[in-house]
Amino acid sequence: MLYLVPTPIGNLKDITLRALEVLKEVDLILAEDTRTTSHLLNHYQVTKPLSPYHQHNEHKVLHHLVSQLLEGKKMAVVTDAGTPGISDPAFLLVRECIKVGVKVECLPGATAFVPALVNSGIPANRFCFEGFLPLKKGRQTLLKQLSEEERTMIFYESPIRLVKTLEEFITCFGEERICSVSRELTKLFEENKRGMLKDVAAHFREKTVKGEIVIIVEGKS
Repeated sequence: MLYLVPTPIGNLKDITLRALEVLKEVDLILAEDTRTTSHLLNHYQVTKPLSPYHQHNEHKVLHHLVSQLLEGKKMAVVTDAGTPGISDPAFLLVRECIKVGVKVECLPGATAFVPALVNSGIPANRFCFEGFLPLKKGRQTLLKQLSEEERTMIFYESPIRLVKTLEEFITCFGEERICSVSRELTKLFEENKRGMLKDVAAHFREKTVKGEIVIIVEGKS
């Protein structure tokens, strides 16, 4: 059995009772960063073996993990924050487990883009999730395609690239397109800045940006 277990995106209280039950019963926890996960597990007194599982080793360890699962081991995959597989490793392992008949179960729980979308004030009935934009190759081509997108768009971004990305959005979508930038969701200094792209970009030019970033942009009307 392979479990995909969402972990809090900030506030440690946002883990579910079922997630804790699963983490306590599995044989091994696959963690994006074992140090980050250890902090969570120690907080809830979960004592289970940890093994690193991230974008730099997922291909290397894939078949070994599947072999252990086929032998009857129970494993949980967690990321530093949120649901595994959403801009984080898990897809390759899930796909291989399905191929060989290992049961896969995903628990419901924290995902950063959901609260960012819902509290943005931008229509949430139809949306597309783009995650992190390509850093170089294909970036401008994708932005050009998205300039015609009519659904609400969701992006992840790092704090050091936020302003640059907002400026690119102004060029592609127009400075008056409505957007919402959420950072430090569920944490003490949570911020949700809403308004036209030009105003939101100006706001973040004047400050040092920290934390994980979710950008919501309205679609073309």
